[in-house]
Amino acid sequence: MAVAIAQPIQPKPVSFDEFLARYGGDNRYELIDGEVFDLEPTGPHEEVAAFITAKLCVQIDGLGLPWFVLQRGLLRPSNSGMTAFRPDVAIFDRNELSQEPLWAEQSILTLGSSVKFVAEVVSGNWQNDYARKVEDYAVLGIPEYWIADYAGLGGTRHIGKPKQPTLSICTLVNGEYEIQQIQGNQTVVSITFPDLILTADQILNAGR
Repeated sequence: MAVAIAQPIQPKPVSFDEFLARYGGDNRYELIDGEVFDLEPTGPHEEVAAFITAKLCVQIDGLGLPWFVLQRGLLRPSNSGMTAFRPDVAIFDRNELSQEPLWAEQSILTLGSSVKFVAEVVSGNWQNDYARKVEDYAVLGIPEYWIADYAGLGGTRHIGKPKQPTLSICTLVNGEYEIQQIQGNQTVVSITFPDLILTADQILNAGR
């Protein structure tokens, strides 16, 4: 199965300003601790992200929420000078955008209060999704974070053994994520969208 491969592409650390000048206009790159990663999204990877986006947009519209989905915008934690994540799917609150210092000029957000939900579709460099982003998204205070591992790439400590496609639902509790892994026909339980009716298979098989 073809999967997205995320690899660092430069030999020395890159500052946020350098990253923005070189790669800011191309949504296939993100910056983590000064390393630029080429996300190289495959077709199946993008199909999973698109499926999640479509289902959540229906929920947002049905609830009449002042939220919107921004695919591959930059999320730059304000306390990190050399990191700029580019989530596969992220939901933002329009009511919070007036507090964002960069939004008027560029699709860059820095405040966790603007973010309601994030999903990452796992790529070849799965460690970023399961480790670094779990920590940083929790620090930002993002209430819910999904890790959609449609190809079963994550380590066995994250998705079990034998490895198989897994959706990890991270729910923020007292500043840390409680993580539930679901597979097959197990049902998604979302605190952000309690009326959402989906199984792990529906999401993880969207790219097949």
